[in-house]
Amino acid sequence: MMTAYILRLLILLPLVAGMAFATLWLWRKLQPGMTIGARERAVKVVDAVPMGAMGRLAVVEFSGKRYLVGVSRGRMDLIAEGEIPDGAVDHAG
Repeated sequence: MMTAYILRLLILLPLVAGMAFATLWLWRKLQPGMTIGARERAVKVVDAVPMGAMGRLAVVEFSGKRYLVGVSRGRMDLIAEGEIPDGAVDHAG
Protein backbone atom coordinates (compact mmCIF):
# COMPACT_ATOMS: atom_id res chain seq x y z
CA MET A 1 0.00 0.00 0.00
CA MET A 2 2.80 2.44 0.82
CA THR A 3 4.58 1.48 -2.41
CA ALA A 4 1.54 2.45 -4.51
CA TYR A 5 1.37 5.82 -2.73
CA ILE A 6 5.07 6.55 -3.35
CA LEU A 7 4.76 5.44 -6.98
CA ARG A 8 1.80 7.78 -7.54
CA LEU A 9 3.70 10.56 -5.80
CA LEU A 10 6.75 10.07 -8.01
CA ILE A 11 4.55 10.27 -11.13
CA LEU A 12 2.18 13.07 -10.15
CA LEU A 13 4.61 15.45 -8.43
CA PRO A 14 6.70 16.16 -11.57
CA LEU A 15 3.48 16.38 -13.60
CA VAL A 16 1.99 19.04 -11.30
CA ALA A 17 5.32 20.93 -11.12
CA GLY A 18 5.57 20.89 -14.93
CA MET A 19 2.03 22.20 -15.28
CA ALA A 20 2.76 25.02 -12.81
CA PHE A 21 5.95 25.92 -14.68
CA ALA A 22 4.13 25.88 -18.05
CA THR A 23 1.34 28.06 -16.66
CA LEU A 24 3.77 30.66 -15.31
CA TRP A 25 5.76 30.64 -18.58
CA LEU A 26 2.59 31.14 -20.65
CA TRP A 27 1.40 33.90 -18.30
CA ARG A 28 4.68 35.77 -18.79
CA LYS A 29 4.56 35.35 -22.59
CA LEU A 30 0.88 36.15 -23.03
CA GLN A 31 0.17 38.75 -20.38
CA PRO A 32 -3.35 40.21 -20.50
CA GLY A 33 -3.56 43.17 -22.84
CA MET A 34 -0.32 42.33 -24.60
CA THR A 35 -0.26 41.31 -28.25
CA ILE A 36 1.66 38.33 -29.53
CA GLY A 37 4.75 39.32 -31.51
CA ALA A 38 6.52 42.60 -32.02
CA ARG A 39 4.70 45.81 -32.86
CA GLU A 40 5.76 49.37 -33.55
CA ARG A 41 5.81 51.41 -30.34
CA ALA A 42 5.24 55.14 -30.03
CA VAL A 43 7.85 55.43 -27.26
CA LYS A 44 11.29 53.78 -27.38
CA VAL A 45 13.86 53.68 -24.59
CA VAL A 46 17.17 54.15 -26.42
CA ASP A 47 19.44 53.83 -23.39
CA ALA A 48 19.24 53.87 -19.61
CA VAL A 49 22.05 54.35 -17.09
CA PRO A 50 21.70 53.65 -13.36
CA MET A 51 22.45 56.65 -11.16
CA GLY A 52 22.69 55.65 -7.53
CA ALA A 53 20.51 53.15 -5.73
CA MET A 54 17.08 54.24 -6.92
CA GLY A 55 17.57 56.56 -9.90
CA ARG A 56 18.53 56.35 -13.54
CA LEU A 57 18.99 58.52 -16.59
CA ALA A 58 17.10 57.40 -19.69
CA VAL A 59 17.16 58.55 -23.30
CA VAL A 60 13.67 58.18 -24.76
CA GLU A 61 12.53 58.65 -28.38
CA PHE A 62 9.05 60.04 -28.94
CA SER A 63 7.47 61.83 -31.89
CA GLY A 64 10.74 62.31 -33.78
CA LYS A 65 12.68 63.72 -30.82
CA ARG A 66 14.94 62.40 -28.07
CA TYR A 67 14.43 63.27 -24.45
CA LEU A 68 16.86 62.85 -21.55
CA VAL A 69 14.77 61.91 -18.54
CA GLY A 70 15.77 61.50 -14.90
CA VAL A 71 13.79 58.69 -13.31
CA SER A 72 13.63 58.04 -9.58
CA ARG A 73 11.16 56.38 -7.28
CA GLY A 74 7.78 57.95 -7.99
CA ARG A 75 9.15 60.79 -10.14
CA MET A 76 10.30 61.60 -13.69
CA ASP A 77 11.99 64.85 -14.69
CA LEU A 78 12.73 66.09 -18.20
CA ILE A 79 16.38 67.14 -18.26
CA ALA A 80 17.03 67.85 -21.95
CA GLU A 81 15.41 67.59 -25.36
CA GLY A 82 17.03 67.15 -28.75
CA GLU A 83 16.66 65.95 -32.31
CA ILE A 84 17.41 62.38 -33.34
CA PRO A 85 20.92 62.44 -34.86
CA ASP A 86 21.43 61.34 -38.48
CA GLY A 87 22.54 57.72 -38.71
CA ALA A 88 21.21 56.86 -35.24
CA VAL A 89 21.08 53.12 -34.66
CA ASP A 90 17.85 51.68 -33.26
CA HIS A 91 18.87 49.48 -30.29
CA ALA A 92 15.30 48.62 -29.25
CA GLY A 93 14.36 46.39 -32.17
